[in-house]
Amino acid sequence: MTKTHAAARITKLRAEIEHHRYLYHVLDRQEISDAALDSLKHELEQLEARFPELVTPDSPTQRVGGAPLPGFVKVRHTVPMLSLNDTFSGDEFRAWLERVTKLDSRAGSDFYAEMKMDGLAMSLVYEAGVLKTAATRGDGQVGEDVTQNIKTIEAIPLRLHLDAVPQRVEVRGEVFLPKANFEAMNREQAAQGLPAFANPRNAAAGAIRQLDPRITATRKLDFFAYDLITDLGQTTHEESHQLAKKLGFKVNPLNKRCANAEEVLAYHEAIGKKRATLPYWSDGIVVNVNNNAVFRELGVVGKAPRAAIAFKYPAEQATTVVEDIQVQVGRTGALTPVAHLRPVQVAGSTVSRATLHNANEVARLDVRVGDTVIVEKAGDVIPDVVQVLPKLRPAGAHAFRMPTSCPVCHRPVHRDPDAAIHYCTNTACPARAREGLYHFVSKKALDIAGLGPKIIDVLVDEGLVTTPADFFHLNAEQLVGLPLFAEKKAEKIVASIQSRRRVALGRFLFSLGIRHVGEETARALAQHFGSLKRLRSAQADELAAVADVGDVMVQSIAEFFHAPSTDKLLAALSDAGVVVEQEARVAAKPGPLAGKTVVITGTLSTLSREEAQEKVRQAGGHVASAVSKKTDAVVVGENPGSKAERAQQLGVRILAENDFLKLVRQ
Repeated sequence: MTKTHAAARITKLRAEIEHHRYLYHVLDRQEISDAALDSLKHELEQLEARFPELVTPDSPTQRVGGAPLPGFVKVRHTVPMLSLNDTFSGDEFRAWLERVTKLDSRAGSDFYAEMKMDGLAMSLVYEAGVLKTAATRGDGQVGEDVTQNIKTIEAIPLRLHLDAVPQRVEVRGEVFLPKANFEAMNREQAAQGLPAFANPRNAAAGAIRQLDPRITATRKLDFFAYDLITDLGQTTHEESHQLAKKLGFKVNPLNKRCANAEEVLAYHEAIGKKRATLPYWSDGIVVNVNNNAVFRELGVVGKAPRAAIAFKYPAEQATTVVEDIQVQVGRTGALTPVAHLRPVQVAGSTVSRATLHNANEVARLDVRVGDTVIVEKAGDVIPDVVQVLPKLRPAGAHAFRMPTSCPVCHRPVHRDPDAAIHYCTNTACPARAREGLYHFVSKKALDIAGLGPKIIDVLVDEGLVTTPADFFHLNAEQLVGLPLFAEKKAEKIVASIQSRRRVALGRFLFSLGIRHVGEETARALAQHFGSLKRLRSAQADELAAVADVGDVMVQSIAEFFHAPSTDKLLAALSDAGVVVEQEARVAAKPGPLAGKTVVITGTLSTLSREEAQEKVRQAGGHVASAVSKKTDAVVVGENPGSKAERAQQLGVRILAENDFLKLVRQ
């Protein structure tokens, strides 16, 4: 066969294979047998092997191929990938609808409701009709390039079906693992003596993050498109789905246009009844204002659009038995009682532990070893014990008491008189140090991929790591042969650590685990001082000038940076090559609340908590979570609780909702 004849045959084979892909994955139809389709693919593979110069990126043979990737490249989204606010009941859904309708009356009717898949959000970019980039959501602004892995998913076209499209087209959707494939994977894991995957979402995410696309291909992932970012003339969200299907994408056939709120509620109820029989996991529906113009005009609050809501099903619950209550020591020395449970399936995953938070919560629940309890888990939230069933309590079950000495170092325990928290008084407690290492590498801190608690436990137990600086002195030779470490994994973890030698000031401050300093406060300190040097030399009055930094926090920050152990840690990190990058100092925004600290409490009738907080920021103010002498105003809604009382005691200005709205509109 000549090259010319081969090129013609290859073109026809690709078109025929794509035709049958579209029939099977998008239209749920099949015209030829799997064996016949495999035969067509085999012929194509042979021709391309004979004429490799004719291979193109959109050929069906390129779904799995090439060498394993060295790592994932970061991709910045041209349009942010937003998250959604949640609602769990009809009343909460109506409250959301009331809020958006007050902003735009057109938002009160015409919705597009779609299945909320339990998977991984994905952005697909096509250039000249061919798949160019597939990227994960990441933090909404920047994701990871997983194009080679996405090519293994047959439900995703490598070339768009419509020719008359812009040079660049972006489609978004959800990668998920069907239940049957998930169960097959776990059977294979069991046969190999390996631990089972916790749930389909985690398994799908793990498959997408494989550096070898051939491994991803074995997971048999699926995909539903849910949005078309590029303007192809669509005026409604429903039309975006219709166009996505014409472009060659699979869209969920259960999605439905709803004329009003009652139809949305009926749809939510109907899906709830059939959810257990669906071939995939779903934890709710997504309700969108269908009109695209109205959707855009309603805007974004925080990281979520106003015109869409995730209408989830109530948190799944199950009953189990408390087999033990043990106390866990955190990085700040806080002691947390944890219920060890008889393993039970809740919300698609196995639960064997649940936090009991503190002594007050244990007393409120009156939970004891041996009790039968109701456990609740919503999404990725840590499971909670929500109720004890006292009639099932065994005889002789004794009330739980917090220990008077640390369960790890056996030093005295102190209870904070202003809270229900007990603390280990030993700053050198081994448990505190270990938890501090977990925190240092966590996602919101240095975000060192691959360094989870189990890996850190091995490093600590082997004497390789005792302080955060020790991470940066590790090499692959030290790790190979240790439990959990193979050669490639050792090299990957060391590379991951080395990639985090440069760190933004805000992340670094959070990673240090300073007591009372959370992520937002760390960011505020970084933006206020700009450099670690300026922060370390700051006096109490300078620290107190930072929004939401009260007297307790000032004392905690000052004590931390004046401690000899901190000097030693920072010097060790510097010697290890860690560079803390300076941040641009952020001046207060102009506006009626410029430089003011505002606390919001209670339920507002026209705004969600997130919307009210965003209005404070847009007006130049800062949102705080607690009322203190530094608070300038407290916005009070219905059922405000103790924060309103605290504001009255301190003489802080109290704003009713109408007064607050008038103020921010100035």
